[in-house]
Amino acid sequence: MKKVIVASKNPVKVEASQTGFKQVFPQESFCFQGIDVPSEVSDQPMNTQETYRGAYHRALNAQQHTPDADYWVGIEGGVDFLQNTMEVFAWIVVLSPEQQGVAKTASFMLPPKVSELVKQGYELGIADDIVFQRKDSKTQSGSVGILTNGLIDRKEYYVQAVVLALIPFMHQELYNQTKYAKDLVK
Repeated sequence: MKKVIVASKNPVKVEASQTGFKQVFPQESFCFQGIDVPSEVSDQPMNTQETYRGAYHRALNAQQHTPDADYWVGIEGGVDFLQNTMEVFAWIVVLSPEQQGVAKTASFMLPPKVSELVKQGYELGIADDIVFQRKDSKTQSGSVGILTNGLIDRKEYYVQAVVLALIPFMHQELYNQTKYAKDLVK
C-alpha cells in the first residue's frame, strides 16, 4: 500500500486527492493522511504566483514532515485580478521521491460583494460565509459549489486538477521534471 500525504486536513482536499489518485491508478492501493503544514504564503494568496508557491511549499513541507510517504500533495486556492473582477483558481503540486507534477484548476469570476470582502483582507471562504450566510463553506462546497448551485462542488473542482498533476507519473518516460516545480517557485 502506498502512502499519500495531503498537506491539509481540509476534508475536501483529502477526498479530492483520494479520488484523483484512484482514477489515475485504479489497480494501486493507497493510504491517505491529511496533515497541517505551512504554505509559507498569506492566508489568502492574491495572485497566481503566490498561489502556486503556496501549493509547492505545502507539498514540500509535507515531504519534510513525513519523509517516509510515497507521494505528497499540496493544494492551494487563490485569487487574482482580471480587469475589474476577481478570478478564483487553485494550484496542485504532487511530489514523489522521483517525480513532480503540477496543474491548475479552471478559473471563474467572483461576484462583486465577495470580491470586495477579499480585497478588504478576508479569506475567500470567510467572505463566502458572510455573503451567502453559510458556515465553513471552504470545507464543503466552496465558492464554486455555491455559485454553480451545486453543479460543481469544491471536491470535484480539485479532482480534475489532481488528475492533471499526475500526468507525469502516468508517463514517466516523457517527463523529467525533477527541477520543474522548484523552477516555478522563483
